[in-house]
Amino acid sequence: MWFVYVLSSLNNKFIYVGSTNDLNRRLKQHNDGEVQSTKAYAPYKIITYIAVEAEQQARKLEHYFKTGSGRAVLYNRIVGSNPLSSED
Repeated sequence: MWFVYVLSSLNNKFIYVGSTNDLNRRLKQHNDGEVQSTKAYAPYKIITYIAVEAEQQARKLEHYFKTGSGRAVLYNRIVGSNPLSSED
């Protein structure tokens, strides 16, 4: 199984979308500062993930969620709200 996951920083209004075949390992890497693109905003929690069968599916879905329309679908249909909005 492969996973497309969404992380939310616990200290900042920052989210990250990624993919992996091991969610626990990948979250630990993000929280330990081992990922260049996310280390400035650690620590993180996983706010949602989607399981798919193959790596290629996961990579395509991750890429889609990083587009404008993909983020809209992610926030409106999967996460339930925009975690970056100023409304708390």
